Amino acid sequence: MLALAAPPAAAQPAETPAAQPAEPPAAGSGTVSPKRALPDYDGRGAPPSTAGDVALWIPRALLFPFYLVSEFVVRRPLGWLIATAEQKQWPSQIRDFFLFGDDKKAGVVPTAFLDFGLRASVGVYAFWDDLLGPGNHLRIHASTLGVDWLQGAIADKIPLGGDATLDLRLEGVHRPDNLFHGLGPRSLQDQRARFGVDQVRARPVFEATWWKSSRVATEAGVSYVRFRDDACCDDPSLVTAIREGWHTAPPAFDTGYTSVYQRGELTVDSRDPRPAKQSGFRLDLEVEHGSNVRRSSSNWVRYGGTAGGILDVKNNRTVSLSVTTLFVDPLSRGAEIPFTEQIVLGGSGPMRGYLYGRLVDRSAAVATLKYKWPIWVFLDGTIQLATGNVFGPQLSDFKSSLLRLSGALGVESIGSPDHTFELLAGFGTETFERGAEVNSFRLLFGTNRGF
Repeated sequence: MLALAAPPAAAQPAETPAAQPAEPPAAGSGTVSPKRALPDYDGRGAPPSTAGDVALWIPRALLFPFYLVSEFVVRRPLGWLIATAEQKQWPSQIRDFFLFGDDKKAGVVPTAFLDFGLRASVGVYAFWDDLLGPGNHLRIHASTLGVDWLQGAIADKIPLGGDATLDLRLEGVHRPDNLFHGLGPRSLQDQRARFGVDQVRARPVFEATWWKSSRVATEAGVSYVRFRDDACCDDPSLVTAIREGWHTAPPAFDTGYTSVYQRGELTVDSRDPRPAKQSGFRLDLEVEHGSNVRRSSSNWVRYGGTAGGILDVKNNRTVSLSVTTLFVDPLSRGAEIPFTEQIVLGGSGPMRGYLYGRLVDRSAAVATLKYKWPIWVFLDGTIQLATGNVFGPQLSDFKSSLLRLSGALGVESIGSPDHTFELLAGFGTETFERGAEVNSFRLLFGTNRGF
């Protein structure tokens, strides 16, 4: 009879002590604990990449050099300076030093302005709020860099009730460093010449705010302008360039002019003032009629505007795209329009990478992409890239090959426009038909008046 044998007993492992939790590495041992992975709390996994996520890498790559400058040349040094200033209460100390009275409604502040390629200046800005009555504000600004560079302005802002004001302004300038590269879209950087100017302008300005951030402004005035044979900065004078034949005299350069003008501006802005979300649209329109009283047939009209959309990405960090078109036309056949009354790009207007006066002609078209973000309660950072140029009457010679590029990176103060601070670095190129070579650089630093 076959018997079934029981299987042999399995070998029993030796008894081991219960596992103990691992002790943290001793200090100085050089062992680093691995970083704990972020738990997937909702069980959905990582979000999938979208077409928008991929498309974002294109502007990131294009703007990376600007980001490096913004982050390591502008933001971090400014962050350290701002933090130090707040800790040591520098703003309060400076305010108490330059402002007068218990209510701090009057003061005198030193100014300095440097725009490389133009003469620098130093000066003073003075103000007195509620002078002779509530809401009546006096503003004075004067700057100089020697007897050949003098500038001054005075404005008295009178309240009219509600959000309306009337400014009475008188301004004068005597300087030797104005730029001229020629008229038209093909003007060349290496044909830079200089001319001096004496100008006095008187004007009342009415301004009122209305829906949200919208405003309307009108002004009328008289302006006396005389051009001089002057030069600076190792550049030849325009008179020399004309005599040698590589420039022709621009309109009214030989005679100067005295203009009587009327101007209107309308801004429609759908956004509420900050810190409200800044997504929306903005439309700026302008029209101006001018007459040279020294010549009965010299009458012109300037007009145009800017339309743009703004997207608030997060916390007043905005991306905007705008298009600007500007025109100036004579009101009678063959009427002369002084060249300084034509469309000028650069400076504080469109195409900020150029110095003011670099591009001049009868019309202009510019598209601008801009990113703006808050740095401090008083400061914003900006990056902008623009393409455009000046052209003949009514954009008659517009061609895509005649467009130029202009880029700028800067920091600007926010709040009252009467007295502003700005730091800006920019560049400009030749036309696309000449290879869009970068041949114009701009570096601006200092305080400027806005009244």
